[in-house]
Amino acid sequence: MNTRLVWFSRLLLTVIVTFVVALSGSAQNQQDFSKVEIKTTRVANNFYTLEGQGGMIGALVGPDGVFMVDSQFAPLTDKIVAAVKQISSSPIRFMVNTHVHADHTGGNENFAKLGVVLFSRDQLRRRLAMPAASGNLPPAGRLPVVTYDGPVTFHMNGEDVELIPVRVAHTDGDTLVRFPGIDVLMTGDYFRSIGYPNIDRANGGSLNGMLQGLGQTIGLAGPNTKVIPGHGPTTDRAGLIAHRDMLLAVRDRVAELVKQGKTQPEVIAAKPTAAFDALVPGNTQQITERFIGQLFAELSAK
Repeated sequence: MNTRLVWFSRLLLTVIVTFVVALSGSAQNQQDFSKVEIKTTRVANNFYTLEGQGGMIGALVGPDGVFMVDSQFAPLTDKIVAAVKQISSSPIRFMVNTHVHADHTGGNENFAKLGVVLFSRDQLRRRLAMPAASGNLPPAGRLPVVTYDGPVTFHMNGEDVELIPVRVAHTDGDTLVRFPGIDVLMTGDYFRSIGYPNIDRANGGSLNGMLQGLGQTIGLAGPNTKVIPGHGPTTDRAGLIAHRDMLLAVRDRVAELVKQGKTQPEVIAAKPTAAFDALVPGNTQQITERFIGQLFAELSAK
């Protein structure tokens, strides 16, 4: 009986994840990207960020070609390529996905058709390869062609680019991208400088993994390091520490409420984030309640 229950639980989780991915793709198709403009910011001599709609993009440019971090949504590819051409005459050669969500991987197939070689964690590729709710397999071009589960280093344009796995944090396929020569860290969505954290448990994320990932990143950051989150303005080591400490404080408050036997609606009503709500930019009630719900689900399960 227990074996059947475990099997059914795994099947149900697969169905839920597939449904969420399908909804994400549907939402992408319904959005109007026609008025989105790509904002390019020079962070270092040969490194830029590109903001459009979705996750932050990074671009290391130079004579060896362009190395990109993430692809945003598919309808924005032409605009992103045009923006890259404004900062480099070299072709885009490589791209790494920091995690599975469509606002970071949606343009993969388009970039692959341009000859860009896609990289990701093994776990990320497996999730991208899952059939949609329709039962259809995703286009092969959407999938990274090189995967890894340990550190990887590129040597391009006089710089090292380090791909560092961050285990079961925002998802189970996160990557920290480090540019040590220019003292830049790109985190993807296990750290964001707007809104509360998103622990995507349906895609393998976990509270402890996110805390460990933040600690790992803090350990790599120096006093002058530029920390580029998956969403929000560039920050620094102090910003990372403040974010980690907020997460710990809210975790402890939710844990105490769980210990008292409170239900999830009761925990949300107790406003365990109240001390931080005014300090967290870009926050909404939906984001706050999602975050509290994620903490409740993980802490009550223990």
